Amino acid sequence: MFKSFPTMDFDKILGKCGDFNRYQLLILALFGLVNVMVSMHYFTQTVISFVPDHWCYHEKLENRSYDEIAAIYSKFANPSCTLLLDINGLNATASTEKCSRWIYKYDFGYRSMNTELNWVCDASYKSTIGQSLFFIGSVVGTLLYGLLSDKIGRLPALILSNFSGFVGDFSTIFTEQVTTFTLCRFISGLAADTNFYLMYIIVLEYMRPTMRTLGLNIAVGVFYTLGLVFTPWLAVLTGHWQYYLASTSLPLLLIILFYFVIQESAQWLVTRNDIDGAIKRLKRVAKFNGRHVSQIEFDEFRKYCQKQREKRGGDDQKHSSLIDMFRTPRMRKHTLILFFKSMVITLCYDVVSRNVEGMGISPFVMFSLSALVVLPSSLMLVLLQDRIGRKGMASGSLLVGGFFTVAAGIAIAYQQHNHNAVLLACLTVAARFGVAISYESGSQYATELIPTCVRGQGVAAVHVAGFAASFLAPYILWLGTFFKAAPSLILGVLFFSGSFVCLLLPETLNKALPKTIEEGEIFGKGERMFDFPCLAQKNKKSKDKNSEQEHYSKKKRNHSLTISLECNHETDANRNSYA
Repeated sequence: MFKSFPTMDFDKILGKCGDFNRYQLLILALFGLVNVMVSMHYFTQTVISFVPDHWCYHEKLENRSYDEIAAIYSKFANPSCTLLLDINGLNATASTEKCSRWIYKYDFGYRSMNTELNWVCDASYKSTIGQSLFFIGSVVGTLLYGLLSDKIGRLPALILSNFSGFVGDFSTIFTEQVTTFTLCRFISGLAADTNFYLMYIIVLEYMRPTMRTLGLNIAVGVFYTLGLVFTPWLAVLTGHWQYYLASTSLPLLLIILFYFVIQESAQWLVTRNDIDGAIKRLKRVAKFNGRHVSQIEFDEFRKYCQKQREKRGGDDQKHSSLIDMFRTPRMRKHTLILFFKSMVITLCYDVVSRNVEGMGISPFVMFSLSALVVLPSSLMLVLLQDRIGRKGMASGSLLVGGFFTVAAGIAIAYQQHNHNAVLLACLTVAARFGVAISYESGSQYATELIPTCVRGQGVAAVHVAGFAASFLAPYILWLGTFFKAAPSLILGVLFFSGSFVCLLLPETLNKALPKTIEEGEIFGKGERMFDFPCLAQKNKKSKDKNSEQEHYSKKKRNHSLTISLECNHETDANRNSYA
């Protein structure tokens, strides 16, 4: 007789090959390496553009201390850009001419691109243009590599994305003009975010659902934090923006070696109807994990995939695209909510993360301090997300982030004329903590909710929506010139709105993720707004307890009835005997 096997879907065959074993630990370690590189790449523009305290040059200031220079310029409205005509002691008269040379008070001796090229005062717009082109490049790159990841595979798209980052950052070293600088920043921006989330998808699709939160968030929390904390001090160590760029761009070439170590996503190959390719990768994973999986089990998996393909009508799923996510009502609603949530989180995250100057504390120290919250936020996700669920964590983190952001923003606005560096640092770190939780939980939620067949394109589109919203950051901050608390209040409203709409999404905790558009449409159907796994477990325990009590009471009543009947029977017998 032949041994019969149950329905062998992808999660079951992956479990037999090992869904949290040596191979998963390997890709988690490589994902950690990617996090370090990505953290340095994403904030490269910020670090090379640091502008220290500076004043217009005058020959009579050459032998003065920085404190004396600051005291002389303190009488002018714009001390950094005011050219002095003459200096007499601590008194000075201003010239009507423009400044062309500056005295810089370098932080830890680091010479940034802005100080080296004198892109300050009237020329400060040049680095801002580069930053704008970086974001435009990230929009284009996210769409491009997201599409490629669903067409040619996750792994090739990951390698191409990181290579774009290397070319853009390394070529920036040799730029001195605005035109070439902005072009290089655009090329560098092509890698932004795709160099992270494509590896995120690969790890997620090879890992047991119950271990995704722990594995992914620990990797992000530990290694992304290390990268962020180390980034400004790498700049200090190198001492010059060009050496810093070389140090951060060259390691990106290591990603090319991933092609020989990491397996292409077997789950993605199934959606492309390449069952042989998927089985080939799964066999390699099983061998690496030291697992023996029989050919009969792989044949059962093949039969299951073929049946699913027949249900979908042959090769239809092969042509699924981002547009298909908008064809059906529930998928359309979920996609738009993910877009809005990404816009809220990315906008707030970018504003809070990059706002490290002008706070009365070194930007290097402020950058590292604010980066330290990433690890605690990841640990909190590990502790809570698998208990309260993805929906509860996404909604709750946005709610908490809103409170932190509003509180920090209002306090900073009212402290503008009397800086308290410690208070501002604490409030900024607290705001960064709330935003970091929202950002990390949002990344996992979107990746799990979008069907496998369009996951690359879908996640890319969600991130593009976030990048598009980040263009609004300067204008929101500009409103602060009319009402100091306006930016924080606007961000707070957005946070609270995002928290509400997250309640309209279905839960993904411990569920088989949708692989096709059809599965995505019916996924979570029937769930209510406040259906959380933690409440469901509590209600289940309460029902079980009530059921046990009811069963015990019923059993006790039956026992009492039995005793009563036995007593009546004995009484009747005694009466008959007496008679």
